[in-house]
Amino acid sequence: MSRLENKVAFITGGSRGMGAAIALKLAENGADIAITYTSAAAKAHDTVTAIEKLGGRAIAFQADNLDAAAIEAAVNETHAKFGRLDILVNNAGVYSMDSVDALTLEEFDRVMSIHVRASFVAAKAAAALMKAGGRIINIGSNLAEIVPFTGLIAYSTSKAALVGLTKALARDLGPRDITANIVHPGSTDTDMNPANGDHADGQRARMAIPKFGEASDIAGLVTFLAGDEGRFITGASLTIDGGANA
Repeated sequence: MSRLENKVAFITGGSRGMGAAIALKLAENGADIAITYTSAAAKAHDTVTAIEKLGGRAIAFQADNLDAAAIEAAVNETHAKFGRLDILVNNAGVYSMDSVDALTLEEFDRVMSIHVRASFVAAKAAAALMKAGGRIINIGSNLAEIVPFTGLIAYSTSKAALVGLTKALARDLGPRDITANIVHPGSTDTDMNPANGDHADGQRARMAIPKFGEASDIAGLVTFLAGDEGRFITGASLTIDGGANA
């Protein structure tokens, strides 16, 4: 039996990058998958097709993280379609880079809503449906722990806030045997932060292992937390960044 057979996972922002890699890895380990996307319908379709080719079941929902009702509806529809919900991965995110002088309140609110408010909405909806053994995994950032350059007011603040949300969820849901953890990726080769990008060399210079991670690296850690091996880990922040924050 695969480690996640008969499990159902819901991943926000699962059409590409780390989200797609997480969806595929969980599916490879036996889980049925639901993903959300904002505008990349074709890529979401590709992810669903790839999972189906593995022999799994998958569905994609158009649900913007700024739309709380859409996120909640997608969680509930996943449960209705598959009959259960075991794993939530709050992955959808945006990158914002403005200094305190340039950052607008509207942009600050947007980033906080996408990263923190939406994660709360999804976690609240999912927790109402999960049984013992459920897993909530938030995707943070190593930039929540160390802010190495300017312009990260909104981004680092939102990812740091996710740490508090994760710890509070762990306390609230622990008596029900539901875990909550946060994974902090560092520089990972994705569309958002490519390994050949303009700022890539500076990022590599900070790392103990001076190369970008792959989305599959993040997916492997998430899969570990989602499986039986992660059953006694909760409220934890796990950094996977090639030693950038060492």
